[in-house]
Amino acid sequence: MLIVKKFGGSSVRDAERIKNVADRVIRDYNEGHDIVVVLSAMGDTTDNYIKLAHELNERPSKREMDMLMTTGEQISVALLAMAIQAKRVPAVSLNAFQVGMETTSDFMHARLKRIQTQRLKNELENRKVVIVTGFQGVNRNDDFTTLGRGGSDTTAVALASVLHADLCEIYTDVDGIYTADPRVVPNAKKLDEITYDEMLELASLGAKVLHNRSVEMAKKYGVPLVVRSSLVDAEGTVVKEDVPVEKMLIKGVTCDKNVAKLAVIGLKNEPGVAFKLFNILARYDVNVDIILQSIGRNETKDISFTVAKEYLDDAIDALNDVNAGISFEKIHYDVDVAKVSIVGAGMMTHAGVAAKMFEALYNANVNINMISTSEIKITVLVHADDANRTVKAIHDMFE
Repeated sequence: MLIVKKFGGSSVRDAERIKNVADRVIRDYNEGHDIVVVLSAMGDTTDNYIKLAHELNERPSKREMDMLMTTGEQISVALLAMAIQAKRVPAVSLNAFQVGMETTSDFMHARLKRIQTQRLKNELENRKVVIVTGFQGVNRNDDFTTLGRGGSDTTAVALASVLHADLCEIYTDVDGIYTADPRVVPNAKKLDEITYDEMLELASLGAKVLHNRSVEMAKKYGVPLVVRSSLVDAEGTVVKEDVPVEKMLIKGVTCDKNVAKLAVIGLKNEPGVAFKLFNILARYDVNVDIILQSIGRNETKDISFTVAKEYLDDAIDALNDVNAGISFEKIHYDVDVAKVSIVGAGMMTHAGVAAKMFEALYNANVNINMISTSEIKITVLVHADDANRTVKAIHDMFE
């Protein structure tokens, strides 16, 4: 049996945690399984690197940021290999270049194009534990790239896919997927199972347990996925295609504070304006989420939308691009906002879910800025200070 195991930064934050990971890996290895391990950087390493970079340069180049941030994973994989070798088990650490993890050249949010498997298979055939750097790849110019925050999950699922692994385990500091963040909602419940679609929505909307692209890839290639704790032995949560119908209508309530709202004021009220606006944003690689259009005065309209905070400067640069051909009065932005969402496949066949959610917000005296809906989710934009109590109010309403 071939198992791909991914451990996050909190699971390898110090020597004691690294030894714990080594013991878990060795236990499965000694049962006869082939093991590939994917690691994130230790603890807060990546955050510390980002802080240091911005102390030296307010807007460091994305290429140099990737050059910097990929070093964290190389440290953690080497240390784990040493810990496993100390137990007399053969292990080898490999970075993205050594594996051959080819990506696009979109620094800081590159996408995997292909993965060479020969080196990996050779090491596995020699009965070594193979430890691979997560979160990173190499472009056609041999520059290191990163896959975006949480990208180690995507690395693990991609490796499980190309190696036809029997199981992909994502280890975190929690013991599975919960209906809400237990730190915000103490009575949140752990889910035994969840569908790919529900998990994809949760991940896209701020649930930090899994990277959304990893779930997307797992669904596409049918990768068996389990989320479990690296600190205790527990069954965790299985992510799969079909889940038996349960009484629980809503699978989760999420909150994303890494969001900014932009309002483009005074656009011409004529055909093609929205196309020009979002086309230029796409050319700047800015991903847009909630969109709201309203009609203003004097044959003008306003378009508001949300982006991740790290794309705020790029979005403003795009809108101010003199070659964009967009005429407007002004841009207004707000970073003190948060997206709160409910997700559940059962919403498709139950009326009144939105009304119940908005009742919870009314009872909590929370004002809504924007609303977005789909078949299995409802998202509202609220003030950042209201985020946690919004999550708790909604969770309590649907419990």
